[in-house]
Amino acid sequence: MSEKDELAGIIADELIKQFKHQKVAYFLEEGGNPTDVTGWISTGSTMLDLAISNRPNGGVAVGKITELNGLEGSGKSLIGSHLLSSTQKQDGIAVYIDTESAVSQEFLRAIGVDTTKMLYVHIETVEEIFDTIETIVTKIRESNKDKLVTILVDSLAAASTKVEMDADFDKDGWATAKAIIISKAMRKVTQMIARQKVALVFTNQLRQKLGVMFGDPWTTSGGKALPFHSSTRVRLKNAGQIKDTKKNTIGIKIKAQVIKNRLGPPMRVADFPLYFDTGIDNYGSWLNIMKEHKLLKAGGAWYTIEHCDTDTGEVIKEYKFQSKDFENLLLENPDLKQYCYDRICEACILKYDSKQLGVDDVTETDEVVDEL
Repeated sequence: MSEKDELAGIIADELIKQFKHQKVAYFLEEGGNPTDVTGWISTGSTMLDLAISNRPNGGVAVGKITELNGLEGSGKSLIGSHLLSSTQKQDGIAVYIDTESAVSQEFLRAIGVDTTKMLYVHIETVEEIFDTIETIVTKIRESNKDKLVTILVDSLAAASTKVEMDADFDKDGWATAKAIIISKAMRKVTQMIARQKVALVFTNQLRQKLGVMFGDPWTTSGGKALPFHSSTRVRLKNAGQIKDTKKNTIGIKIKAQVIKNRLGPPMRVADFPLYFDTGIDNYGSWLNIMKEHKLLKAGGAWYTIEHCDTDTGEVIKEYKFQSKDFENLLLENPDLKQYCYDRICEACILKYDSKQLGVDDVTETDEVVDEL
């Protein structure tokens, strides 16, 4: 060990003694990266999972804070509910903190949430939200430190403060008080969940900045603390309606942009359909992305997938189908499903090979974020 390494080792030992033998200082080669993600929770959309994590079988990171923001009717609560469903499928505890009093049990069950096992908490103020989060994490860890927990706060924008609740309607000026409370709470809760197997997800509403002519015209309520402490921020937009043959609206198209990401490349975009009766149509987005990247052949109303051997490239079997039969085809053929998933990952996961690009191969822009 060099003189510099020996000195660093002495300092690490001294810090451990100073903090009463807690492992606060160590070499990363020995102790591992303290910010490594220990698990992932699917959002219900493969395309959004890949956009956030940039890896197969990804999604929202455990031990991190995630913010889902957007205008009304953009699917924030829906994706949060899908996260709760995915948590239960991993034998985890799903917690729904509701400040809007707008939960539909029928819809939660339709997208796969077991409401009999989901912990529902109805509270009103920001102070109560963070007190509840602290209580949940502490009590669960007393009995099982490795239990996966997802806490969905829906929404932070709808939560008031105790001061505001006790004030008259004609009083104003409490917005700064809310931001100060959230800022203080986020500093505490960020450290708490980082050491635990907990995923903390907030939904938030967009507010339009007045007089903005250039750049991003949107901001979120509650100050800057939540955007700062969030590892991932996803902005959602209603990108159009889905109608049946009778012109009845049966769903919407969702456009999601990862506007901040510490887990992978930011500014990635994912599109997926959402149906009012079943939630996110994950396999429908598979079909769209496979068409976009020419991973299948299209002819009229029929599609053809050639299932090839990954080593030799030789066609094992050919599948011909219509779009309405795509989901059943994948469910009945697990090998084909895995083959399609692998091809989608190859097409959508960003490879860090910018050194291979010249100045003529990239496009520069002055936009800070897509206005969606």
